[in-house]
Amino acid sequence: MASDGARKQFWKRSNSKLPGSIQHVYGAQHPPFDPLLHGTLLKSTAKMPTTPVKAKRVSTFQEFESNTSDAWDAGEDDDELLAMAAESLNSEVVMETANRVLRNHSQRQGRPTLQEGLGLQQKPRPEAELPSPPSGDLRLVKSVSESHTSCSAESASDAAPLQRSQSLPHAATVTLGGTSDPSTLSSSALSEREASRLDKFKQLLAGPNTDLEELRKLSWSGIPKPVRPMTWKLLSGYLPANVDRRPATLQRKQKEYFAFIEHYYDSRNDEVHQDTYRQIHIDIPRMSPEALILQPKVTEIFERILFIWAIRHPASGYVQGINDLVTPFFVVFICEYIEAEEVDTVDVSGVPAEVLRNIEADTYWCMSKLLDGIQDNYTFAQPGIQMKVKMLEELVSRIDEQVHRHLDQHEVRYLQFAFRWMNNLLMREVPLRCTIRLWDTYQSEPEGFSHFHLYVCAAFLVRWRKEILEEKDFQELLLFLQNLPTAHWDDEDVSLLLAEAYRLKFAFADAPNHYKK
Repeated sequence: MASDGARKQFWKRSNSKLPGSIQHVYGAQHPPFDPLLHGTLLKSTAKMPTTPVKAKRVSTFQEFESNTSDAWDAGEDDDELLAMAAESLNSEVVMETANRVLRNHSQRQGRPTLQEGLGLQQKPRPEAELPSPPSGDLRLVKSVSESHTSCSAESASDAAPLQRSQSLPHAATVTLGGTSDPSTLSSSALSEREASRLDKFKQLLAGPNTDLEELRKLSWSGIPKPVRPMTWKLLSGYLPANVDRRPATLQRKQKEYFAFIEHYYDSRNDEVHQDTYRQIHIDIPRMSPEALILQPKVTEIFERILFIWAIRHPASGYVQGINDLVTPFFVVFICEYIEAEEVDTVDVSGVPAEVLRNIEADTYWCMSKLLDGIQDNYTFAQPGIQMKVKMLEELVSRIDEQVHRHLDQHEVRYLQFAFRWMNNLLMREVPLRCTIRLWDTYQSEPEGFSHFHLYVCAAFLVRWRKEILEEKDFQELLLFLQNLPTAHWDDEDVSLLLAEAYRLKFAFADAPNHYKK
């Protein structure tokens, strides 16, 4: 942004290096999310400032932007000028083209700016821009708040060079959740952006052989709802990239799943399996959202999926926590056939039985693919989770020593609150709609559920550093960590969380290696 130089840089690194770090990163005294300094990145209820000084500052920036916003446009005009330079044209053609260029610039400059359309009394939605993969220095994720509050000058983002990774997302702006007044220009721009991203997905999926690497890059910023079911099936490895092979694969896998049902499900009451089935039967009603889970058809589907998976994976069997991993897949796939404003209130009563059968099979196979990568989380003594919690402790001690020391001083152990974060992949910590957005990115990362999740948990913890440091009692501190206030989170919050996790992934990429033998 043009005003970056006048703002305090949010992502600016400390000049001193931390032991073991590979980048200039925030140290213990400068955590990534300091609510006192960067309040606009967090959900704030502070009133909009009304002082003339603040309004004057915003107005000055708007005037500057309106006078310079078209200076950086790279569109058809540049192509036309280049074409004129490359060819020998007569003066009449040159003048006609030049006049068209001038008209286009005049129309752009006469257009109201985004800030003017939003007005001073309306709080705009912040945007989290993801890094792009051009050659040269890679730029880190930027989380830029467009809010013109008193804290806005404190929270601008700056980029820092990082190593390049094969899993880098596309240069795309995160599609944010929430609603806004459809009469504003910001809503119109957001709709155009969403439509553009949806077209990119459709074009990519319509090809004879889907480029999975390109699909991952595009999906990192979030997947539009209409194409999410097919995209998840491809990214999970359930369906092949070749379009012609997909129908046969679907038919074969669905037939295979129901052969398992016919062969194994009647044994649920046998003595050798009845304990497993009983535990599944007890756990399902405890899941969320209740409006979905307590529907009899859904309960039966989940019981079959979990029992068949447990029977076919005797090394781990059924473990509490696996049941939560069924829900996101089922909800995403069912929403392909019904219109639901809120995923928490999906009603399957109107879905044909044959469609439900296919969704059940698809859910089983996609969940199986996920668990293949984290099965050591659920084997005897759950060693995978034990190791990840220890890795989280090591990582947080380097990211934010003050928070780490505060937890240690009050004898709060990471296992007491982070075990569930690993066991349920944060599904009990954030609303279902946020989990689905989170999984868009997890499935775009090479080891999203097993590795990138660690950095998300670290970012999740330091996101609440202010509240954590304010708690001075063991019981109150642990209670807060086990019941974080995320009920009203939306895609915007998840996008900021993922942006910070992405930064940590590269800044502290060597942190987990201490525990890898």
